[in-house]
Amino acid sequence: MAKKKPYQDLDDLEKLGKQWRKLSGLHHREEWSAVIIRAATAAEIASNLAIRREFGARSEFNAKFVNALLIWSNGLQGKVTRLLKPLYEGGPRAKELNRLINVMERINIKRNAVAHAGEFCSSGEADAIVDDCRTFVEGIVRLYHPDFKLKEHKFESED
Repeated sequence: MAKKKPYQDLDDLEKLGKQWRKLSGLHHREEWSAVIIRAATAAEIASNLAIRREFGARSEFNAKFVNALLIWSNGLQGKVTRLLKPLYEGGPRAKELNRLINVMERINIKRNAVAHAGEFCSSGEADAIVDDCRTFVEGIVRLYHPDFKLKEHKFESED
């Protein structure tokens, strides 16, 4: 039996998939705040993917430097406003990013309320953030992988 690759050795798409798969179990166990953290983490990983791709295509910066920028930018909002927005400015991807800014802000506000203020959330709040995270993740990742689609969870198709 092949040994699973350690998480830190996964690429961004693989990490994204792992984060997204965790949502089903957390949702089933009604761990709404944890659902929000995992979904928001997937959104942040999607921004990592975009930033790495942009720096890879436009520069000769090594991975260590780009990773330092990802840490410096501090979270989803920082990655989008400090790195992606300037990288996309004046280019064809700027319009898609601008469409996703409000979505990112909703994700960021709720994620920070959970992570930094200990806020508890309802199933409706968690489901709304999952929807926003799906929109953000697919919107960003499809700029680089046009056929990308996150797995739909059973809870997403229930009324």
